[in-house]
Amino acid sequence: MHDDLMARAKAWLAEDPDADTRAELAALIDAGDKAELEARFAGTLQFGTAGLRGELGAGPLRMNRSVVIRAAAGLAAYLKKQGTPHGDGNAGLVVIGYDARHKSADFARDTAAVMTGAGLRAAVLPRPLPTPVLAFAIRHLGAVAGVEVTASHNPPRDNGYKVYLGDGSQIVPPADAEIAAEIDAITSLDAVPRPDTGWETLGDDVLEAYLARTDAVLAQGSARTARTVYTAMHGVGKETLLAAFARAGFPAPALVAEQADPDPDFPTVAFPNPEEPGAMDLAFAKARETGPDLIIANDPDADRCAAAVKDGTDWRMLRGDEVGALLAAHLVARGAHGTFAESIVSSSLLGRIAEKAGLPYEETLTGFKWIARVEGLRYGYEEALGYCVDPQGVRDKDGITAALLITELASQLKEEGRTLLDLLDALAVEHGLHATDQLSVRVEDLSLIADAMRRLREQPPTELAGLPITRAEDLTRGTEKLPPTDGLRYTLDGARVIVRPSGTEPKLKCYLEVVVPVGDRTGLPAARAKAAGLLAQIKHDLSTAAGI
Repeated sequence: MHDDLMARAKAWLAEDPDADTRAELAALIDAGDKAELEARFAGTLQFGTAGLRGELGAGPLRMNRSVVIRAAAGLAAYLKKQGTPHGDGNAGLVVIGYDARHKSADFARDTAAVMTGAGLRAAVLPRPLPTPVLAFAIRHLGAVAGVEVTASHNPPRDNGYKVYLGDGSQIVPPADAEIAAEIDAITSLDAVPRPDTGWETLGDDVLEAYLARTDAVLAQGSARTARTVYTAMHGVGKETLLAAFARAGFPAPALVAEQADPDPDFPTVAFPNPEEPGAMDLAFAKARETGPDLIIANDPDADRCAAAVKDGTDWRMLRGDEVGALLAAHLVARGAHGTFAESIVSSSLLGRIAEKAGLPYEETLTGFKWIARVEGLRYGYEEALGYCVDPQGVRDKDGITAALLITELASQLKEEGRTLLDLLDALAVEHGLHATDQLSVRVEDLSLIADAMRRLREQPPTELAGLPITRAEDLTRGTEKLPPTDGLRYTLDGARVIVRPSGTEPKLKCYLEVVVPVGDRTGLPAARAKAAGLLAQIKHDLSTAAGI
């Protein structure tokens, strides 16, 4: 077994085109580090509906140039089998974007080389730019596919590879499995042509076209007075967001200087995700100093948008579900038409808002690959800070246009002498207080997640927080409206719980919601206290039932 492991490692080393990972792997081989080699060669990084995502390093279970070249070759083979979109015999165009993480630019160039070598056309965005610019560019340029090299808000040691098809939305089954099969068929990197030239590096035209499209997000003549603090969270959002805000006529945001420019090491945060504890501390400090109306944060690839508001004497993050409801209410007030959609893990308040407005409403599985495909979509959101406010422009979550829309809403409310919190109160009185929380457990050993899911399936809880479970669904079987997925959904009297493994991180995620009726504004404090107590007890009981 040891000899076989060494042979596989040496064969991989012989093909590795990257000096960094070659040196890393050679050192492991020379040291005879069997445990670390087994961790890297016990399988291959699996290509799925999230594409690829993993820790950087040498070997088939890490993100590296060898893995990316194989993935690109598999995608190219898949695209060629699909034929040209217009039947005109012209080679299809693949657009490639990338963030500012370690190795992202290398992975983008490798992808362009592989596409060119396969007889497709390749065009690379001019520099690290927000993921929504890539999603926009696919349809804008009439491409057959797009690739974004990013690990979004994962830790600095990670990178990833996200694939879109020509409709501008991320891949879903069966395309993921078909691409994975083509990747598996790549036997040797030597068999993958990778010319040094032949692809195009795009200019700023595509970015200008994206920025021009952001005009469609805001209402003509709307208020543009809200003052903001902005953090790019060490990512690529700053230039694009500042350009979009200037174009819209908003006051220039006050920047969190320590996090304004791209830095793949994310030195000021434990995790570069606005939802993580401590990630927004510098933004809060800047707000205390400058007194804005709103704090805006993007994640590192700027497809997510977080908002924070002054609550009493200090600042707090709004939950993704709160921003989701605020944006929905704003669009309804502006007379929006079309379908409102969200993932099943997001708050049911969106459905209430859509129903009251007489608008179609859909629930989908988790991920914008599903939300973006909803027929007639006008607005979609997911509780993990993802918002699609201009589906005709970007069929994915977009942290730039979401920032524009929430700042427009804050401006309008400011002109009325109100705040975002006032509007949330009004929504609670109108539709009931919808309070959400999450139990999220990060693990080193993935088997712990499988154990927890198995425990819940074999010994399902009958009540949580003293509320009887009126319906328990194992989503692996699918439902009338949803395809199968690894998840469990519990419906309680006045509450809802969904449990699922994360698709992009080593986490078990449990999404909790309670709904408490509210008679008028005077009843809000008691309703909030009741909701907080129920959520805390549900979290405790669910943790016990899952053994986590």
